[in-house]
Amino acid sequence: MKTQEPREERLWLHRLVGDWRFEIDCSMDKDQPPTKSIGSEIVHSMGGLWMIGEGISEAPDGTTHTSIMTLGFDPAKNCFIGTFVSSTMTHLWPYTGSLNSEGNILTLDSEGPNLNNDGAMAKYQDRIELVDDHHRILTSQMQGLDGQWTKFMTAHYFRKTN
Repeated sequence: MKTQEPREERLWLHRLVGDWRFEIDCSMDKDQPPTKSIGSEIVHSMGGLWMIGEGISEAPDGTTHTSIMTLGFDPAKNCFIGTFVSSTMTHLWPYTGSLNSEGNILTLDSEGPNLNNDGAMAKYQDRIELVDDHHRILTSQMQGLDGQWTKFMTAHYFRKTN
């Protein structure tokens, strides 16, 4: 098998590599104030083709949450692909996505259990915005039955400096 050459999309993903700290605001219920948590993430490259992000955070109730996000680019499908898993969920979130025309926001589409816990599935989007080389924003939103998107989580990531 021939080794894949770096592409522009993979170079974009490589900007995520590093040690990060993050602050999350999450609001699953619009009638309640958002919960806040902090954490850290280490993103490393696997052969220049995949970015692996390993996160750890403390929830407001004091429990520890871990997560792993994988991101790559599939030239055969001409789209970004990846997965997300979390120690707080039993669902594997598969991603397909694309960059916006300005090249600063990666929108990742997925499907999973809706937030109403009624057993139905819903469409989700995670959006990674590169503000600059030291700050990125991850937002998560779910599409309701009415077709409207509702944002329920925002995380600001800041690159750790020595």
